[in-house]
Amino acid sequence: MQNPKLKRLIVGVGGGIAAYKICEVVSTLFKSGVEVKVILTNSAQKFITPLTLATLSRHPAYTDEAFWQSDRSRPLHIDLGEWADLILIAPLTANTLAKLVYGLADNLLTNTVLASKCPVLLAPAMNTDMWEQTVVQRNWQQLLTEQRFHGIGTGSGLLACDRVGAGRMAEPWEIAAYVQSLLHTAGQTDLAGKQVLISAGGTREYLDPVRFIGNPSTGKMGLALAQAALHRGANVTLVHGSASWDIPLGVKAIPVVSAEEMRSHMVRCLPNADVIIMSAAVADVKPRDYSQEKLAKKELPEALPLEPVPDIVAELAQLKQPHQRLIGFAAQTGDIVKPALEKLNRKNLDAIVANPIDEPGSGFGGDSNQAIFLDKQGRQLEIPPCSKLQMAHHIFDLLQSN
Repeated sequence: MQNPKLKRLIVGVGGGIAAYKICEVVSTLFKSGVEVKVILTNSAQKFITPLTLATLSRHPAYTDEAFWQSDRSRPLHIDLGEWADLILIAPLTANTLAKLVYGLADNLLTNTVLASKCPVLLAPAMNTDMWEQTVVQRNWQQLLTEQRFHGIGTGSGLLACDRVGAGRMAEPWEIAAYVQSLLHTAGQTDLAGKQVLISAGGTREYLDPVRFIGNPSTGKMGLALAQAALHRGANVTLVHGSASWDIPLGVKAIPVVSAEEMRSHMVRCLPNADVIIMSAAVADVKPRDYSQEKLAKKELPEALPLEPVPDIVAELAQLKQPHQRLIGFAAQTGDIVKPALEKLNRKNLDAIVANPIDEPGSGFGGDSNQAIFLDKQGRQLEIPPCSKLQMAHHIFDLLQSN
C-alpha cells in the first residue's frame, strides 16, 4: 500500500473572492489530522487576513513580508518547500497560473513551488471570460502535462461578478477530499487511462407513488470510491440511487431509482469499463403489483406479494471479459467472512469487500467504515476503521497490488 502518513500541506492562497472558501478547507483538514501552513500572496490579503488563516491552521500565515526578512538562518521558501508533502494553490488566479507555466518566481508562493518536489494541487477560480480565454486554457492544459501538477476543474454557477458560467472554484469538500487522496497516493495516478464503473446507494422498489421497499444506504461508500478513482486518474462513471450529496467535478453520474434501472445502465456501461465495483445496496425483492395511484391505508394488503429483482452483479460476472475486474460488496452482521466468501465464489467475482454494519463507526450512513478484502487468489486482508475515502484508496491499493 501507499504510505498514508504524508500529512504536511502548504496552502497557497491567490487573490480572488473565492479565497473565503479556503477557511473551511484549512479547518476541515486540520481537524482530520493534516498539518497545514498557509502562504498568502499580496493580492490574497485584500480578501482574507493572515490572522484568520493562522488561527485556523495553528501556524503563522506567511506573506511576502516574511519572505524578504533577512534574520533567518535559511531562506524561508527553501524550508517550506522541503517541509511540504503537498502544495495546494486555491484560488489559483490567471496570473499565478501563468507564472507557474513559465517558471517565474517573484513572490514567496512561486518561489516555494520551485523549491519543492512534492505534488501540487491547483484549484482555479476566475470570471468566465477570463477562464475561457485561449491563453488561460492553454496555460492550464500545459501545466497539467507535468506529472507533479494536479488540477481540480472549475464548476459553473453565479460568480461574484454576477455572471453565471464556468470559473467557479471547486467547493471546500471537493478540495479537501482531493488533498486527502494526494496525501495518500503521494500524487501517483496509477489509474490513468482506466475506465472505472461504480454503482452506489440504495434502490427503491415502489408499491405505489409514495411507498417503497428500500434500505438505509446513502451511497457514501460509492461516492468515496468514485472520488478515489478520479483522483488516481481514472475516468469514472457512477450509477447511483437516491443521494443527498453533490457529484464531484469530473465524475459522470447516472441517477437511477429501481434495481431494473440500475441493471440496465450497468450492463450498458460494462463493455467500456476496466474496473467495475458494485457497491450499491440493491433491493432483493419488489412488490409484485404496482398501483399508479396512492393506495388508501385500508387497501394495503395484509400480506404483500413479492417477486425477486434482477441479480445485477451475477449478470455482470457472466458478461464481463477476461481483462475486466469485477468487485462486489457484502454488508453483513455477525460473521462477515463466510457469507462474503460464498458470494465471491458463487457469483464469480474477482474480489469482494465484506463490511460489518453492526459495528460502531461502520456501515450505512456514516463517514467511516471498516472491512475485510477477499479475492479469488485467496487473500483475506483487513482494512481497519478509517474514513470511507481512505477505505476506497485501500481497496484500489489492493487491486493494484495483484
